[in-house]
Amino acid sequence: MSLVRLNIKGISYSQTQSGAYALILKEVDGERTLPIIIGAFEAQSIAIALEHEIKPPRPLTHDLFKSFSDRFNIKVKQVIIHKLVDGVFFSSLICERDKIEEIIDARTSDAVALAIRFNSPIYTYATILDKAGVFLKMKDELKLQKKEGKSEVKEKTPLQTKSSFSKLTLKTLNKNLEQAIANEDYELAAQLRDEINKRK
Repeated sequence: MSLVRLNIKGISYSQTQSGAYALILKEVDGERTLPIIIGAFEAQSIAIALEHEIKPPRPLTHDLFKSFSDRFNIKVKQVIIHKLVDGVFFSSLICERDKIEEIIDARTSDAVALAIRFNSPIYTYATILDKAGVFLKMKDELKLQKKEGKSEVKEKTPLQTKSSFSKLTLKTLNKNLEQAIANEDYELAAQLRDEINKRK
């Protein structure tokens, strides 16, 4: 199976689930994005690592892991998002010490937070991207790259609850997926994508 390299496109606040965020990963040589639902702590840790100017007064858990690894000459060579089961992504850290490689299981949010700190590449398999990737239109990319501090009223997607998905046709689900992406509601987009994949 071929690996596809991903970059971090941004983090979007969930409009439908309090305290949840969508981490947006984008394939380097393509147009597909991979939205992954993460918690508030992991979103904060990723955001802080991306903003090099921000230094927390005390090390966060991922910073502590990096300091520990540096002290014992352990490197995180790469992160691989290797499995998707019922909407949950599974990842591995490929670590090296004294030229010996070890594979460590990790939550995807933690793996990405560490990849930034170690400046390690992030990969997924083409099959996962085929199954869970969504196309982000140019206007949506510009919205995602927008500077913070600019608030705007976003049109709410009429479909808000996961339980109502089963009543919708595949055509309606795809339409709602496009609308969720346009509204930058990547958490809802990820749920809709998973429901569409279940029907295939």
